[in-house]
Amino acid sequence: MVENWTLRQRPARLARRIDFDSYSLIREFLDLTAELSEREAYYPDVSFSRSHVSMTIYAAEGSDELDEKRLRFAEQVNAFAPTDKISAPIEGTRLS
Repeated sequence: MVENWTLRQRPARLARRIDFDSYSLIREFLDLTAELSEREAYYPDVSFSRSHVSMTIYAAEGSDELDEKRLRFAEQVNAFAPTDKISAPIEGTRLS
């Protein structure tokens, strides 16, 4: 499926938790996610705390499978999301 994401069923969805060392890095990540959402016209479920962001991408209503749009969105998040807990600014943070 998509690296760093967990595929779940009933309902079909991708889920990911991303840990951060500071709230300012979480804000930076959320800003990038908002830019991506606006550009792609897709808005995942997002929750966050002082140390992590949880994101869930659900299949389209009435579908049992994730479509290309949602899989592509997860891959685009991977492009700027850390794979490990980070304490430095996110590299290449502006989306084109």
